[in-house]
Amino acid sequence: MSGGGLLVAGTTSDAGKSVVTAGICRWLVRQGVKVAPFKGQNMSLNSFVTREGAEIGRAQAMQAQAARVEPSALMNPVLLKPGSDRSSQVVLMGKPVGELSARGYHGGRQAALLDTVVGCLEELRGSYDAVICEGAGSPAEINLRRTDIVNMGIARAARLPVLVVGDIDRGGVFASFFGTAALLSAEDQELLAGFLVNKFRGDVSLLEPGLDMLKGLTGRPTYGVLPFQHGLGIDEEDGLRVSLRGSVRESRTSAPVGEDVLRVAVCAVPLMSNFTDVDALAAEPGVVVRFVDRAEELVDADLVVVPGTRGTVKALEWLRERGLADALARRAAEGRPVLGICGGFQALGERIEDDVESRAGTVDGLGLLPVRVRFAREKTLARPVGEALGERVEGYEIHHGVAEVTGGKAFLDGCRVGSVWGTHWHGSLESDAFRRAFLREVAADAGRRFVPAPDTSFGALREEQLDRLGDLIEEHADTDALWRLIESGAPSGLPFIPPGAPA
Repeated sequence: MSGGGLLVAGTTSDAGKSVVTAGICRWLVRQGVKVAPFKGQNMSLNSFVTREGAEIGRAQAMQAQAARVEPSALMNPVLLKPGSDRSSQVVLMGKPVGELSARGYHGGRQAALLDTVVGCLEELRGSYDAVICEGAGSPAEINLRRTDIVNMGIARAARLPVLVVGDIDRGGVFASFFGTAALLSAEDQELLAGFLVNKFRGDVSLLEPGLDMLKGLTGRPTYGVLPFQHGLGIDEEDGLRVSLRGSVRESRTSAPVGEDVLRVAVCAVPLMSNFTDVDALAAEPGVVVRFVDRAEELVDADLVVVPGTRGTVKALEWLRERGLADALARRAAEGRPVLGICGGFQALGERIEDDVESRAGTVDGLGLLPVRVRFAREKTLARPVGEALGERVEGYEIHHGVAEVTGGKAFLDGCRVGSVWGTHWHGSLESDAFRRAFLREVAADAGRRFVPAPDTSFGALREEQLDRLGDLIEEHADTDALWRLIESGAPSGLPFIPPGAPA
């Protein structure tokens, strides 16, 4: 018998689907339920490599951690990695299968993947007591409904009850709930069980009359009102949303252990990927992390990070156009720390031969590291383990570029020259002892009296965040009603809300 299931949809992107899905997974596993996350199709530049070498969205890896299970390609069978506004790399069952325009994907390829997506979901439901699915964007995107495989398409195919999450902090949540329901077809509305309010501030009793009216208008209850909490935006899906000048990752409020803070500037390169690499830095007391896009913003930084990107050549052009390339060269000449990760590492090298990603041919890098990069058609997907600065390091690799290192000191399969470091390894800074050793080196080179905290555990902090998500569901949602939905499906006899989807 297949396990239970639930689809967490949203009125908009960023309504809170990812964190609500993770919170439900953590609540269930604490009740002794064997649970797994699932997202049929994800569009994200933040990805992760499973132990079997499959690339999936980082949000699904985070949700798997919330469920206390090992991430698997089954949990995210289709991953789209944007390369521009109009095209994306399609990753199927963890492996890239080609580049498609939005028109080409939605024009036929997407619908052809429905059987694969449904098959993965059913395989998970055969192995788990419950599978909590996450939708994408809004289920009422009527222009895309015909080929949908991640919202009502998968709900209809697998007979999943649907819970719609709305971000009340944005305003207009009642209109969003009602409009979402009223734009679904009669058949889709049969599966729409109710609503969940996210990010509420204030006295819930003031909201209750509106929830009663919403139920009167739609015939559907609200399953909970989750209060606004800071610091829960873990493993966001879209690096493009934080690649704005001045965006600041939330850092711990603890005072620094030493006399100085350490300022980290992250270059907000185009198509920034796996910006979550700097989360572990932001978790350190006394480390301030910000995203920048102007050369003058590097002047007071103690460490500059050039992060991963889905467009290394495009990132190089951007760095040069904005004067950041010259600022990085000055830093290197002055012995001030720079760290390049994956695409950022490639950009710091001498030369790039790219007939795969940008098809730009041979392009000069910034010349700060003795590295030559050739883009291969086969993508490297790996979970390396090694040692650096005398400490054990774990990471993961996702890249087409193959680096030939011709000098410098070895550093995590990359190299180091003076205070310029480069590696293809994502996630290395999550290794606590290595991160502390690296920050000590950075502080010394930057002339800062910064001391890393001796006991910061990134893994423990992540577990605390996931437990807070579980607490939100347990304390502020109708968990008995949620479990009935998961176990038994949407209630029968839910009323139709006109006008329904256009013919």
